Amino acid sequence: GMKGTGTYRVPLATGLVLACEALVLLVLLGLGWWTSTEVSGARFDKPDMLWLIPVSSILVLIYLIGMARSARATRRLAAMPTRIRIAPGVSTARSVVRFLCWRFGLLLVLLALAGPQYGSRVEEVKAEGIDLMVVLDVSNSMDCQDLRPDRMEVARRSLERVIDRLKGDRMGLVIFAAVPYVQLPITTDRSAARLFLSTVSTRSIMEQGTAIGPAIELAERSFDQESAAGKAIIVLTDGEDHDEKALSAARQAAANGIVVHTVGMGTPQGGPIPVVRNGRIQGFHKDNGGQTVVTRLNEPMLQEIAAAGGGTYTRANASGDGLVALMDQIQGMATARTEGGYRYTAYDDQFQYPLAMGMLLILIAVVLDQRKRTNLVIT
Repeated sequence: GMKGTGTYRVPLATGLVLACEALVLLVLLGLGWWTSTEVSGARFDKPDMLWLIPVSSILVLIYLIGMARSARATRRLAAMPTRIRIAPGVSTARSVVRFLCWRFGLLLVLLALAGPQYGSRVEEVKAEGIDLMVVLDVSNSMDCQDLRPDRMEVARRSLERVIDRLKGDRMGLVIFAAVPYVQLPITTDRSAARLFLSTVSTRSIMEQGTAIGPAIELAERSFDQESAAGKAIIVLTDGEDHDEKALSAARQAAANGIVVHTVGMGTPQGGPIPVVRNGRIQGFHKDNGGQTVVTRLNEPMLQEIAAAGGGTYTRANASGDGLVALMDQIQGMATARTEGGYRYTAYDDQFQYPLAMGMLLILIAVVLDQRKRTNLVIT
């Protein structure tokens, strides 16, 4: 049999251990494939830990090399009768069983560390409303009267109609010219939104420019990151400057699940920018050469920004209907996404089963080890 030679039977042990190792790894692979394709709701919380399972096969190599060295050393020491007297407790069978208990105990512990989970219950979470950041251009060109009475007033009236339509939604306001500012942090308070909107004018920011990109970035940072609600940004501007930063900011927002819509304030024909003092027009803005500056709606750029942000472009009209239709569309998208609430599966941990089996196998290995030592003491 496997006992009584006074040394280990290495070829037999090698064959047995390698066959068991291959069989168990095949069974684990088969189980993995079966659960991922046939069992819905099964997953690992820390799948990265699974790499330790094939890596731990190196223990097999270490064990077999150790056994071979031990057998060679014993053979060198003495002839057969002496060997049996020197190492009477040597048992290839027990050594192999003990190692396999250690090996597969460790495998099961590693499996437990990967955090097997099974989704046993489906829960519904109601996500109501949307989070909306409005980005409003307050540069001088918004005083242009190509929209009656002027671009700024049309934007303000349109946004008042949007505020009226907020139902459990939250809204915030970022204003910008050369630089952006948060005028109103995101809130469900409609009266606060109206109050802050009423104070906005083309004199809110003195530094002139059209920094659409930084304004979109600031709006994105202003969302409540913990909120599960659908998120959207609406940019109201004449979009005069060509702005590469605006395109990359819109793309970045879209990548983070925030849709960017644009609303064109003005007409492609455009018009002069009035110089207003005490509520009366004193003349029109001129360039350094004394020519009257004409501000035109840059529709192609606003269409590009909306496309980059996964949103839509709307041209504003004096009645504000375009923005109201856009608001309905945004709310409709959010409702479709949260129809019946967010369904998600609550996963139950299952690690305790492989952990308990693994610890049991390791305990058996320890007991077998002690039995062997006892044999040696008795002999």
